[in-house]
Amino acid sequence: MKQLFSVKTAMSVVYFLAGMIIMGGIWALIAKLTKNEIPAPSATWTVFKEVIQHPFQNDADQKGIGTKLLSSLSRVSIGFGLGSLFAIPIGLIMGSSKIAMRVINPMVQILKPVSPLAWFPLGLAIFQDSPKASIFMIFICCLWPTLINAAFGASNIPQDHKNVSKAFGFSKWKYLTKILLPFSLPHIITGLRLSIGIAWMVIVAGEMLSGGIGLGNFVWEEGFNGGSVAKILVAIIIIGVVGSLLDRCFTWLQQRFSYAV
Repeated sequence: MKQLFSVKTAMSVVYFLAGMIIMGGIWALIAKLTKNEIPAPSATWTVFKEVIQHPFQNDADQKGIGTKLLSSLSRVSIGFGLGSLFAIPIGLIMGSSKIAMRVINPMVQILKPVSPLAWFPLGLAIFQDSPKASIFMIFICCLWPTLINAAFGASNIPQDHKNVSKAFGFSKWKYLTKILLPFSLPHIITGLRLSIGIAWMVIVAGEMLSGGIGLGNFVWEEGFNGGSVAKILVAIIIIGVVGSLLDRCFTWLQQRFSYAV
């Protein structure tokens, strides 16, 4: 409770409000310069209130914004979860073995720069299903930051730690749970934080291509094709806020497990 009302917290709120006021001012200026082709914050707020009415409506021909948000989050969760399950062990193996690093790293360096959009047609060819192709695209794009950071963490374990494990005759399981994972965990969480940010960016592009239910589809169908720039701005605000909250969750985890560095 004491920390909640500290000077530091109060200053953080002041800085946040100052940033929002500056952003709102720039937005209003752009609206004025474009003669409201880009809606002003007040006009967007009016549309925002309309959009969030009946947020969890789930009729066959009408979906609420909350339903669309949950649909996007579920795809991100599946793709991110599967990507993490693959990336963490592979990264730890790369970081622990010079041979594995030399074999796997060239593949990572070739595949990592590929645009997320290039993976979507491949996913569509494999699964013959647009939502699954979106999940596949997220899965691929989530691999690299987590894998690279896990490998970095495992490869930087101090020699003293390794010597202690040898001196006490640690089994492989004990070395994994007492040294490798604890030391690599902060780096893994950093990778997960980067990956969830990428996943949240990728889902919008994926849903624009795949259609169906989701925020990306909302931007494309109700915003662009519906001729409502205000709805596009509303979607951008929601995507930004949710992305920021996801990032805050992993920032908290980073702070919670920073003991090992």
